[in-house]
Amino acid sequence: MKNIFIITIILTGFMQLAFGEVFIQNDQQYIGDDDSLHIVGEIKNNLQVPLTQINIHITLFDENKHPIVTKETGSLVNVIMPGMKGPFDLILTDNEAKKTKSYSMELDYKISISKDQVIDITESELSRDNHNNLMITGMVTNRGDITANTVAVIATLYDKEGNVAAVSRVHPEPDYLRVDDYAYFVIVISDKIQTTGINDYTLIAESEEYAAVPEFPVGTLVLLVGTLSAYIGITRYSDRIIPNLISVTNLK
Repeated sequence: MKNIFIITIILTGFMQLAFGEVFIQNDQQYIGDDDSLHIVGEIKNNLQVPLTQINIHITLFDENKHPIVTKETGSLVNVIMPGMKGPFDLILTDNEAKKTKSYSMELDYKISISKDQVIDITESELSRDNHNNLMITGMVTNRGDITANTVAVIATLYDKEGNVAAVSRVHPEPDYLRVDDYAYFVIVISDKIQTTGINDYTLIAESEEYAAVPEFPVGTLVLLVGTLSAYIGITRYSDRIIPNLISVTNLK
């Protein structure tokens, strides 16, 4: 059955930015191999300004469409530059998770000052370890003019339908990079249920001082068997907004 989206758009000023759009896209819910409920997706910033302090308020509904509780999570990317994306992952492990059959989302954010986009991922490789955990290894470089502190690498993995299948955020060691310095990173996705159907992934990196360059160009994915698997991009838009607030209901 196709999803039905009940859309509420709330105008909150900033009408000078109405030419731009912000999307919650590629969202879905799944039960992980640890029996926890995940609601994942990504925020796409099509405004001409950076976004920060991005929060997603997710209301959970039971099988009768009655609200259970509202939870909050944030973008794994602290500053989403124009034209870029930030993934999110709400994890629930209690009785509320067992009762959840559908959800709605509200998105709020603030406009950020612009940052130089100089934290660059220059290498990436996907493999599995001895325990069959999916691993992404690579190298991140500081191409800026000052030291980059609290460097983070964010991975978004997609299934064959183009929906977000898993996300992760890690810090390389060390998590600071001097000018033109580099560090290796390792991202481990241990959820074997979600990683069996991975068809594509993207990587971005950021620091306190700098924003990420455009997503690492993974292109087509070579996944463990030596054959190229073309990425099929089927985007499921939850909604688009006029800043600053969006409300979307996803009724399964």
